[in-house]
Amino acid sequence: MLAASMALVGSYVGLSRLLVAVLPVFLLAWLRFGIAAVAMAHWVRRAPGEAPLSPHDRRLLFWESFLGNFLFSVCMLYGVQLTSAVSAGVVMAAIPAAVALLSRWWLGERISRRTQAAIACAAVGIGVLALSRTPAAATSTAQPPGMALLGHALLLGAVFCEAAYVVIGKRLTGSMAPRRISALINLWGLALVTPLGLWQALRFDFASVPADTWLLLVFYALAASMATVWLWMKGLTQVPAPQAGVFTVFLPITAAAVGVLFLGEPFGPGHAVALVMALAGLLLATWPARKTA
Repeated sequence: MLAASMALVGSYVGLSRLLVAVLPVFLLAWLRFGIAAVAMAHWVRRAPGEAPLSPHDRRLLFWESFLGNFLFSVCMLYGVQLTSAVSAGVVMAAIPAAVALLSRWWLGERISRRTQAAIACAAVGIGVLALSRTPAAATSTAQPPGMALLGHALLLGAVFCEAAYVVIGKRLTGSMAPRRISALINLWGLALVTPLGLWQALRFDFASVPADTWLLLVFYALAASMATVWLWMKGLTQVPAPQAGVFTVFLPITAAAVGVLFLGEPFGPGHAVALVMALAGLLLATWPARKTA
């Protein structure tokens, strides 16, 4: 279940490149949150015995949604549009390192030497990726050269947005059920993106969207908001949290595989080095520490 959860994340990150080729980014995000809101409507209700939301919890829910849902989606979708699924997979592997940095900043948690090495590996991997010849540059003559660098910067912004989502979530899960958190922050995401989504919807020709794109959109919405959360939480009931982190390795592998096998993106030596460094950093950050007697 843990592996399937992360593989789903990697697949929808990779396949989102097909969606942004047809749908404007804000319209795509609006439709994603709307579909998920309908599917998760029964998750909004408070469970028996669960305390009412405090003003502090409401503020945390807003920031959880603004950073982890709204801003993450915008940065990730625009970043994938300007780079590639392979690039997205490599950069997303830095999420555990970004979580460690934000946990140190916000929660005062200590950064171990192994985590410091993981952060260095992630930084080297992203640097190699940014300096290598990107698929976007290789396949598009109309794309200005600086757009690929902007795309990588946006993907890195998405990584820190997701890290903020994880860190803030540590506070929220102490008083709320994970399913209700997911449903409420999805509603916040829908509210935040609705003005921009409607603005793009008024100018968009919906009849031009192929049927298979609509099916992919439904998969993206349900996978991003429901399936990954349920699979991850269900898997955590059987596997200790430190071990569970190792399964995030499936995210960059799946995203890169989708890009190469299904989208026909080139995969050169620079991408291979960047992916290896990213995976090394991810495993360093998440592999369970050996207990001492």
